[in-house]
Amino acid sequence: MECRPDCGACCTAPSISSPIPGMPDGKPANTPCVQLDAQKRCKIFGSPLRPKVCAGLQPSRDMCGANREQAMLYLLDLEQQTAP
Repeated sequence: MECRPDCGACCTAPSISSPIPGMPDGKPANTPCVQLDAQKRCKIFGSPLRPKVCAGLQPSRDMCGANREQAMLYLLDLEQQTAP
């Protein structure tokens, strides 16, 4: 499955604890990554600077749903379930 244009849910909903260029302390949940461009695409996709956790997250029908709103709900629920 390929990423949906203008979504960026996977770069917004989850918290990231590892450094991201421009966000040295990572990012909290439900916060857009600074590496999202105007089309909500990752500017460092495929770069070695991209955190491993991001590179490991692959789009799927379950995660992405039919639209960005469904993807956000799924990912925010997953974030809540896995919070320490």
